[in-house]
Amino acid sequence: MESFLEAGPKLDARHFFFLFLTPYCRYANFRLRLASERYLKLQQIVLSILGSCARGLTSGFLISWPGLLVVNALVLVGMLLLAAPATVEADPGDYEVQPGDTLWSIAQRYGSSVEDLANANSISDPRLIYPGQRLFLGGMQAQGTQPSTRPTPAAAQPRGKPSPQFKPVRGIYISFYAIGSQAFREHAFDLIENTTLNAVIIDVKGDRGYIAFPSHTPLAGEIGAQDYLPMKDIDDLMAYFKSRNVYTIARLVVFKDNPLARAKPNLAVLNGRTGELWIDNEGLAWTDPFQEEVWDYNIAIAREAAEKGFDEIQFDYIRFPTDGDVEGASFSQPATRETRQAAIQGFLAKAGMALKPLGVKVAVDTFGYTAWREDDMGIGQRLEDLAPLVDVISPMVYPSTFADGIPGYTYAVAYPYEIVYHTLGRAMERVAETGVEIRPWLQDFPDYAFDRRPFTSEEVRAQKKAAADAGASGWMLWDPRVRYSSEDLAPP
Repeated sequence: MESFLEAGPKLDARHFFFLFLTPYCRYANFRLRLASERYLKLQQIVLSILGSCARGLTSGFLISWPGLLVVNALVLVGMLLLAAPATVEADPGDYEVQPGDTLWSIAQRYGSSVEDLANANSISDPRLIYPGQRLFLGGMQAQGTQPSTRPTPAAAQPRGKPSPQFKPVRGIYISFYAIGSQAFREHAFDLIENTTLNAVIIDVKGDRGYIAFPSHTPLAGEIGAQDYLPMKDIDDLMAYFKSRNVYTIARLVVFKDNPLARAKPNLAVLNGRTGELWIDNEGLAWTDPFQEEVWDYNIAIAREAAEKGFDEIQFDYIRFPTDGDVEGASFSQPATRETRQAAIQGFLAKAGMALKPLGVKVAVDTFGYTAWREDDMGIGQRLEDLAPLVDVISPMVYPSTFADGIPGYTYAVAYPYEIVYHTLGRAMERVAETGVEIRPWLQDFPDYAFDRRPFTSEEVRAQKKAAADAGASGWMLWDPRVRYSSEDLAPP
């Protein structure tokens, strides 16, 4: 054994560790938990699980992976492995990974790139680092200590400034329930008073179909969509925002509408196998995007919000459903690519005619991947179709939603700047002739799809810089917990 472990210190209980295999979304996630409570995450899609596991395990113990295999003969899930860390004198030019570090944040700090650091340290996956690991920096100095001489990559050069006709929006989302909480309101007011924040996006019709303010639309009362009113004082609230010159955006969830679908099954998406309501993964029913009565109901609510003083009406869930047994969903007419696109365009055209006389902008939220896909993604959203019908397109460019990455950046969550920059650039190129405003939603919530890393102010600022460099007309932060900090809103 010692010949492979280079005669390290005598083995004792401190040198035992366990290998656990746990599923994580669509990838294999091999997790090595150390006795010191540190852990190393490896995410590999490889032909040989044996080889990849061994290589990853040895990176924290400074021994060769063939040596580890010979010592333990075969690596199996749950097996107890033996390893003796070699004693290596640290290079004073190395960097010791701290809790919360990512390879991206370290690269930014030292004026390098993820690719260069990964190559210098034989890291095949950007998240293959762990607290206590030492990284070779090759003489790089932390930013602020010595100016970096590394040139800005050509792909990240600013594309240009947004058109001066667009108000630069710096906004935060305030959820349906948060706007009814005095504590959350005071938090938002404090950010308005003490940061560069100049816009708010408020649920006027939330994800569960409830309307936040007293509506005079008869159908809203009939279906129970007025059971809870977090903005009973909407007039006073809007007066406050206007007094602070805050740009107000009314978020209105359209076709995901549980109260309307349950009260009016003739307007709902149905389960084609049972004839009952089609239910998504949240247990909620949806309305049928082909039904004009559904269009008219949402447009009536949008008009009321505009009359209350909102500057912009932002339609969300303006699409066909995705989360659930989509194959079993049945609509009032065949849902082909052509009919789906026609339904979404028809709603937006009708909404635009009703809202434009009120002097408000009309906006639509889209999936981030709409910038990269030429089809309608099965949901009726295609940028070239939407752009002529609205004033603003707001792609949701959250890195966590790019499960397949984008060209050149497969592990999306590790590249917040690049994902936002390249996605917005592609979107703007596709709609450049229409004059539509591109203003993205940015991620300000923990990752849920890759490695569950927190999104700190550093990642948020990287996304904001990417939006500015791409030429977007501002940004909007999305955190359903409404836990924004002044650091999140600091200039990038």
